[in-house]
Amino acid sequence: MEQRRENPRTARGHLFGCVFAVFLWSVASAQIRYSISEEVNEGTVVGNIAKDLGLDKSTLSDRKYRVVSSNADPLFHVNQNDGILYVSRKIDREEVCPQSSTCLIHLKTVLENPLEVHYVEVEVLDINDHSPTFPEKDKRLEISESVLPGARFQLKPARDPDSGTFSVQRYKLSQNDHFRLEIKDKGDDGKIPILVVQKSLDRETAGIHSLLLTALDGGKPPKSGEMNIIVNVLDINDNAPVFSKDVYSVMLYENAPFGTTVIQVNATDLDEGSNGEVVYSFSNSMHQNILNLFNINPSTGEITVKDLIDYEEKDKYEIEIEASDKGFAPLTREKSVIIKIVDVNDNAPEIEVTSFSNFIPEDSRPGTTVALISVNDLDSGLNGKVICSLSEDVPFTLSPSLKDKMYSLVTKSPLDREKQSHYELTITAKDAGQPPLSSEKTISVVVSDVNDNSPEFSLSPYTFYVTEGNNPGASVFSVKAFDRDESDNALISYHILRDGSQENKLTSFLNINSENGDILALKSFDFETLKTFQFQVVASDSGTPSLSSNVTVNVFILDQNDNAPVILYPVSSNGSAEGVEEIPRNVNAGHLVTKVRAYDADIGYNGWLLFSLQEVTDHSLFALDRYTGQIRTLRSFTETDEAEHKLLILVKDNGNVSLSATATVIVKLVEPKEAFAASDVKSAAKDDEENNVTFYLMITLGSVSVLFLISIIVLIAMQCSKTTDYTSKYLQETNYDGTLCHSIQYRSGDKRYMLVGPRMSIGSTIVPGSNANTLVLPDRRRTSAEVRFI
Repeated sequence: MEQRRENPRTARGHLFGCVFAVFLWSVASAQIRYSISEEVNEGTVVGNIAKDLGLDKSTLSDRKYRVVSSNADPLFHVNQNDGILYVSRKIDREEVCPQSSTCLIHLKTVLENPLEVHYVEVEVLDINDHSPTFPEKDKRLEISESVLPGARFQLKPARDPDSGTFSVQRYKLSQNDHFRLEIKDKGDDGKIPILVVQKSLDRETAGIHSLLLTALDGGKPPKSGEMNIIVNVLDINDNAPVFSKDVYSVMLYENAPFGTTVIQVNATDLDEGSNGEVVYSFSNSMHQNILNLFNINPSTGEITVKDLIDYEEKDKYEIEIEASDKGFAPLTREKSVIIKIVDVNDNAPEIEVTSFSNFIPEDSRPGTTVALISVNDLDSGLNGKVICSLSEDVPFTLSPSLKDKMYSLVTKSPLDREKQSHYELTITAKDAGQPPLSSEKTISVVVSDVNDNSPEFSLSPYTFYVTEGNNPGASVFSVKAFDRDESDNALISYHILRDGSQENKLTSFLNINSENGDILALKSFDFETLKTFQFQVVASDSGTPSLSSNVTVNVFILDQNDNAPVILYPVSSNGSAEGVEEIPRNVNAGHLVTKVRAYDADIGYNGWLLFSLQEVTDHSLFALDRYTGQIRTLRSFTETDEAEHKLLILVKDNGNVSLSATATVIVKLVEPKEAFAASDVKSAAKDDEENNVTFYLMITLGSVSVLFLISIIVLIAMQCSKTTDYTSKYLQETNYDGTLCHSIQYRSGDKRYMLVGPRMSIGSTIVPGSNANTLVLPDRRRTSAEVRFI
């Protein structure tokens, strides 16, 4: 008893004295192996994984270094600060690895960004913390006195939960003269004690023999367990049953239904009566697990299935069968029955996503790892061979890993978020059994945006028409761009390109709203000084780096009727529109008295002038040409006609809201002699005037022709440079039949515009004082007319 009390203290001293951690590095398999004793305290260091793998300790926490385990209460954990593997709780080897000679725990450690997987094996070493125990404290044997020396009686072995050298190593029998002990080594099932008769028994001399059987393990010091054996010596039954076969072996499919016959054994006994009747049973050495799986009929020897047979738990069973007679002292014969379990494809593959990145940038190169997939099938052979596949028509593929049944989910082609931003990937694992079993797992992959699209304008180029006289500071037009990216990569800002060149000097009078593209004019446009201009707008996104594109904006200023007609003739010395004309009294009807000349700075209908008589002393004497402003006599003068007539002429344009001016002409009738004298003076002055007019006309016609050609070329080039198919063409046609005006028509998209202006004739002359805006056209009746040119 004293020795037994000391054993626990000795074991604890041995426990704490033998705690150690040793790692083994294998270059071929890239794994680390440590060893540690069972029952060590929580927090015991197993090994420095970071040091052994050469990992940077400063990045372990950011890379989420951890042990991946499906167990809710894991045995080990790794410290992310120092990379050391610790014991999370006390480890009972007999609980973790029951009935296993070597206890290996496989750990999988994972680092992210980038993804790394390292495999660690921890061997849990056994310590001698259990004593051998017999299933029975007392064993009674009944042995006939007729048994010959050498008769063998198998006893129930002692069991020790420890493994290896700490399991039951030997047995010791108390000193006696009639029995000795033999040991039968059954490998995984341990050592079986056999009681052997070494000297004939004599019931009359000794009817009962008391023996003490001691089981010892291999510890230092060894631990032990004892069983009392009481042998009752019976009277004669001298024939033991004999089995019909030397070896019994059978194949059994797993998952066989309950009650299925496995095999039937048969034994015979040469004795008669009850001594010759045979009873079958399992040997006392059978493990309880086997007794739970199989049953034997005592009368027939038929072995049947009692519980579920699973090949994945054990693929072979060796059952010890005993055949005993019914003699007063029964004789027993043992025989082994070997049952080999045949695998059935009853386990579907299991898919486990070890590590997974939900988001992947769209600029990821082919071969980028998205997830690590591991598959497992508990079946064996072809039933356990697994083939993985991925759903079709996706830019991903499964790449087999160096480690068996491990796959990497990688990209196989470039991604484009603008075409597809989300993928539902179905992974199918299928075994090679008949019929095959399969399982599926679906994972979602989201493609994150990269700034790979420049902003695009809705039109290129833009063409806008702005009426002159706009309000300064008001929005006149706007541009719009869109970006196929998302979030900040699609957030667009606008600005006007200002390069300081002479062509872009007008951009200083423009401003743009950077958020919505509205363009504001900081000054009012005047058609008479500016008819068209262009500039460029740049649209930039907010991505990193930012992408941008630009567009050309063409602006045409439209004319407004904002200029009133200006009277050029007659003009008095004080600047008023008033003149005096003297004509002979003897002129005939149709005589040209004078011509009222005027011009308008506007163009088209806004600059097309019409003349009318507002006041006249005698309507029967004078007529005014509506379009030329010529004043002619309607009849010859008589003696009764007054010598002086006042004519008030109204000149107005054809704008929507007409603007006008008036001129006053006083016609005096003189005698022919006076008229001829005055005519000579005017003729001399007129000759000088016509010489100057001819010179100015040549300059004006050259300038106007060059400007007109340049405008036509610019307009045609702008229309041809458009990317859209505009059918607009610049056409020149006569808009007024029989008058002095013409028009230019042009289209832009679905809009049609028309500019109306005066038509020029060859031989036109410029009237002095007209500022090069009024042309004098020769009259067929040797008179002159004037039109406005813009």
